[in-house]
Amino acid sequence: MNPRELLLDSFHAAVNAADPLKIVPCHLPEPPRGNTLVVGAGKAAAAMARAVEENWPADHPLEGIVVTPYGHGLATNNIMVIEASHPVPDTQGEMAARAMLESARILTPNDLLLGLFSGGGSSLLSAPIPGVTLDELKSITRQLLRCGAAIQEINIVRKHLSVVLGGRLAAASRAPVHSLIISDVTDNDPSSIASGPCAPDPSTWQDVLALIERYAINIAPQTMGILQKNVNTGSNETPKLGDPVFRNVKNRIIATARQSLAAAAQFFRAQGITPLILGDTVTGEAKEIAKMHAAIAREIRHYSNPFKPPVALISGGETTVTVTGSGRGGRNAEFLLSLAIALNGLEEVYALACDTDGIDGNGTNAGAVITPDTLNRVEQADVNPVRLLDDNDAWTFFDQLDDLIVTGPTRTNVNDYRVVLVL
Repeated sequence: MNPRELLLDSFHAAVNAADPLKIVPCHLPEPPRGNTLVVGAGKAAAAMARAVEENWPADHPLEGIVVTPYGHGLATNNIMVIEASHPVPDTQGEMAARAMLESARILTPNDLLLGLFSGGGSSLLSAPIPGVTLDELKSITRQLLRCGAAIQEINIVRKHLSVVLGGRLAAASRAPVHSLIISDVTDNDPSSIASGPCAPDPSTWQDVLALIERYAINIAPQTMGILQKNVNTGSNETPKLGDPVFRNVKNRIIATARQSLAAAAQFFRAQGITPLILGDTVTGEAKEIAKMHAAIAREIRHYSNPFKPPVALISGGETTVTVTGSGRGGRNAEFLLSLAIALNGLEEVYALACDTDGIDGNGTNAGAVITPDTLNRVEQADVNPVRLLDDNDAWTFFDQLDDLIVTGPTRTNVNDYRVVLVL
């Protein structure tokens, strides 16, 4: 098996470990005496909904609505699947969020609210609070995505500006709530995944104000007035741990990055390659994290240490990109471009970085690959890698080399998968 095939097959092993059709059935709760309302949001929502339908007892009523990014939908029978915009919200997401909220409000204690949540749900549940327009929410989201804020920070703002996030969906239900969650965040905190529609929210309006100021986010005077009023009065706060609304709420994590990295490690062992998991919580600027990976690869390749080639350096988590250029990027492509520059043609070192949801940033690719001759090949194509990195244009770099990885939506999401193969 050639190195590129090894990299791709390891990625598929990681993705398959988080396949909703395989993992959801064993986590389904007992049906209630009354009706079951399914609500959900995220890149895995449609696949999770189909898994519920295929495994729910036929003699128990089931209906619902889930929202997923455009292109991530699947055909279902009783659960409506709505496609909406990600990562910047749109009216489709707002409509879906408000429909979920109204449906949850009419449930009785004999019913069940079954939540299906995964990464990407925050922007899809985009119904803003009174006084904030959808256009304003779009503007704030765009600015937060470009400033280098961590996803947990972005979600603190989203939770407070939404009528369903930050535990507010659970608070609307008189029925017991049982949420199944596929984690795309480094700490697997239910309050962070899809901004926790059914989880207690530890953040506050004061945290929102601090983030707006820290990242110099430009917001409308009316929105700032709402923010400052809520900070000063403590009103309209999201529900917290210990609030009675969570008395009958269960949030269960059913898939994590760690499980996917372990599946990839098992794949490499079967190929006679030593896996070294660097962690499932790797965060920071993509181009700086790449330099760290390059240093470890160089150490293994050239110096005496406990790990002798062949070795697969595996990591997960979510890097960030502070956008200063005008190019077309994606954090995994940016990681790889920086890695290629740092490795500078180091022999027998290959790498892949892909988002497990199949979409790197706003592109149509999951990520890309590099080989020892990447820089040599790009010189022949008259492309300047350093200039493209400075312009946040890693997509163009790998497109020129035909080294983009295109899988289409995988309908799951346990964040990024990176592997550096040292042979």
